[in-house]
Amino acid sequence: MLDVEAPMPRKENWTPPFDPRFPNQNQTRNCYQNFLDYHRCLKNMNRRGKSTQPCEYYFRVYHALCPTSWVQRWTEQIKDGTFPGKI
Repeated sequence: MLDVEAPMPRKENWTPPFDPRFPNQNQTRNCYQNFLDYHRCLKNMNRRGKSTQPCEYYFRVYHALCPTSWVQRWTEQIKDGTFPGKI
């Protein structure tokens, strides 16, 4: 990893960059994948005892792409232990 930190753009004008894994207009899978990546990143960083700051990128991307109702439902499912994704 680079030791140089990129400046955090202002949230109201920030748009996620193009992800070649999701070239189509429908960004549903991109939303879901970044939600999973964020929670996997948190889990791994906390387990290793490292800072979770690198995980903030995934957080910003899924918050920009995902409807709030989806995020709330997935978060409740994680708390209840019924979330279908592998975290």
